[in-house]
Amino acid sequence: MKGYKQPGFEDRVATAKRAKEEALAKLRSKPPVDEAAVAARIERERAREAAAAEKRAAAQKAKEDALAAKLAAEEEARAKAEAARPKVATPEEMKAARDARYAARKARKK
Repeated sequence: MKGYKQPGFEDRVATAKRAKEEALAKLRSKPPVDEAAVAARIERERAREAAAAEKRAAAQKAKEDALAAKLAAEEEARAKAEAARPKVATPEEMKAARDARYAARKARKK
């Protein structure tokens, strides 16, 4: 009983040559590239890229505007909180108020 024989070197070379010829024939059978179609495709790609860039710029502008509005609201809230907080008198102001009360009391006694 004979075993399975591997294809020999000549068989492998012939198979590779046949495959190469078939690939070249398939490549030659393709229609030539239409320059107008290529130019139109490139123009569509550029238009799509420009639209995407414009969309990104609009999104970035909206993001910056939202951040600016948020910062303005925070600043306004901070100003309102500062205005609502009772003012702490300095020692000089406290002394001036005490002196004014003392002077008023003296004026009433006379």
